Amino acid sequence: MAKTEKKVEDLSYEEAQAELENVVAELEAEVHNLDAALALFERGQALAKCCAALLDQAELKVKQLTADGDLTNMEGEQGD
Repeated sequence: MAKTEKKVEDLSYEEAQAELENVVAELEAEVHNLDAALALFERGQALAKCCAALLDQAELKVKQLTADGDLTNMEGEQGD
């Protein structure tokens, strides 16, 4: 795990996802004692919630844009 961890809420989606993948790999390696494993699990849970929230925000923005007509009919314009 990183020596100086950023706060989860300060991470971009890509940073949070990459760190989550590292946490999972560390937990799967089973080389940590119980306390360290629990700390990793707790960080992983926070990272997963962060990623889900960021994806929800992105989905909401796409829905808002398509409702306004900014992104509608994008499929039909590809062949031009």
